[in-house]
Amino acid sequence: MKYKKWSLEEKLKILSSSEELGTVETCRKYKVSTATFYSWKKKFDSQGEAGLKVTYDTRSKELKQAEEENRILRKLLSNKEIELE
Repeated sequence: MKYKKWSLEEKLKILSSSEELGTVETCRKYKVSTATFYSWKKKFDSQGEAGLKVTYDTRSKELKQAEEENRILRKLLSNKEIELE
């Protein structure tokens, strides 16, 4: 099953829907687990909208790029060490 990425707007809509429909019905309607819902609610209550902003995509891409660069540099270093022997 593919992981769903929720936008800030979607999260806010879901949280506001719970006031009218209740938590369980909202989670069913939007197919969100209650654990995810309460995690969003906790972040929103403590940090506001900033707590719900999607930031993991950027860090994930940057991390993958850094790991790939690191792998290439290690290979180059290994080749240079072999040349020096």
